[in-house]
Amino acid sequence: MTKAPKYSRVLLKLSGEALAGNRGFGIEPSVVDQLTNEIIAVHEMGVSLGVVIGGGNIVRGALASEKGMDRVQADYMGMLATVINALAVQDLLEHKKVATRVMTAIRMEEVAEPYIRRKALRHMEKGRVVLFAGGTGNPYFSTDMAAALRAIEMGSQVVIKATKVKGVYSADPSQDPSAEFIPSITFQEVVQRELAVMDAAAVSLCKENDLPIIVLNLENQGAVSAAVRGDRVGTLVS
Repeated sequence: MTKAPKYSRVLLKLSGEALAGNRGFGIEPSVVDQLTNEIIAVHEMGVSLGVVIGGGNIVRGALASEKGMDRVQADYMGMLATVINALAVQDLLEHKKVATRVMTAIRMEEVAEPYIRRKALRHMEKGRVVLFAGGTGNPYFSTDMAAALRAIEMGSQVVIKATKVKGVYSADPSQDPSAEFIPSITFQEVVQRELAVMDAAAVSLCKENDLPIIVLNLENQGAVSAAVRGDRVGTLVS
């Protein structure tokens, strides 16, 4: 017997870098194919699903500003990058016969619907996967913050952050071989230890609204649906 999902409404946060695969830049079709299969597996469980995608595979606003670009301009470029990613994911999902809607925090009606909370909720009630693009629509706010905000607005029960690592570590495992994996941790510890889960503002918002975060590796097939079922996958922040 298939295990029933623990969560009935989920917000999936995807890093833009994950879409690039090993290329490090742009969109890798095989990665998007696997990603959409993960989304479909959750959707077929009857779970109401929203998705926030980053844009770091195309441009990172904070990094561009460090190189001399105006921060506000760079952040708007990053927001547009998230729209490109969302459209790519939408296209493949619809090829696989899954109804989706892309909603953007910045108006661009020719390619996507403007984000309106009540309309997004209605899409979810009708069983559509909603892809939230354009971040929060404001510079200086990350897509992590957008994920936390949209999750709360949609009444999601958990934020699942899919990355390229197993979960949360005591240090960056790519730079420190002695970094230890942490299977569970509190919001307070994440902030105090400055661990790279989400940015501090997003973690604080989740803490204030008692919204747990699960950090897992997107490359592990079936990890997202396992987390939705309530299996121990990655790191739980609560």
